[in-house]
Amino acid sequence: MSSFAYFIKESLRGFARNLSTALGSIVTIFLSLLIIGIFFVGGIVVERVVSSIENEVSIAVFLADDAPESDVQTLENYIKGLDGVASVGFTTKEQALDNFRNSMTSNPEIIDSLDGQNPLPASIDVELSDPQLVEQVASSIRENATFQKIYGYNTAAESLKYGQQTVQKLFDLTSAVRYVGIALIALLIFIAMVFINNTIRLAILARRKEIAIMRLVGASNGFIRGPFLMEGALHAIIGSLLAVGMLELLRNLALPKLQSALQFLPLQLDLNSFLMIYAALILAGLIIGLFGSALAMRRYLKV
Repeated sequence: MSSFAYFIKESLRGFARNLSTALGSIVTIFLSLLIIGIFFVGGIVVERVVSSIENEVSIAVFLADDAPESDVQTLENYIKGLDGVASVGFTTKEQALDNFRNSMTSNPEIIDSLDGQNPLPASIDVELSDPQLVEQVASSIRENATFQKIYGYNTAAESLKYGQQTVQKLFDLTSAVRYVGIALIALLIFIAMVFINNTIRLAILARRKEIAIMRLVGASNGFIRGPFLMEGALHAIIGSLLAVGMLELLRNLALPKLQSALQFLPLQLDLNSFLMIYAALILAGLIIGLFGSALAMRRYLKV
């Protein structure tokens, strides 16, 4: 216990002795972990948004007005048997017009311009159990002989409507952001470790005579290394707690405003998600601090 108290005392002395470099390493750890935390929060939010969009992916199969009922039933049965299909429904021309009319209540002039005509085709509505299979299901429908006979628009491709293109663009965007974020985080962690390395090196140089005396009187390597490891851990804990505090401020001040402005997106994150992120940041900061200190001691403290 007395050794632990000595380590804390000496780490605080080293902190005060090299205050400017210590503050530099703390700020660097703080910024690194803050960016990592924001990246984690953003990643969770993006995954939820993508999942919500994926869950809404469906296929509308538009049919010709003169499509025989028997062919429509045959096509429905075929689609029901495809892998990835959860359910199949049917929308008549009249139902399609009613749905369109209900969606245009704010623009009734569009409905009036139809002059009582119904240009909308009937459709088979396909809900998917696995949105990732939308392209495969659409391709199977497109190649079906019955569909080729009764599709509703000029081409078979135009008669199949689904939103996979939008989801794929979102996936591509999030992948690019993820790679850039990982590269930036790696760079900041490296910079943080460089700062800790320099701070511990200065502490070693400042205490080199004391270290030499400790060696002469038979102090163990662990006893000599202890204060420097404690100092690196101290920098890391302070930096990580600052990052956690800033993220908590953002959670209480910025996130509610963002949720209010973007109510159509699932931006809600429960407290448990944030607590897990906070714990991960503190652990990551501690690892960075200890590893940076150990690296400095290996290079500059030959014990």
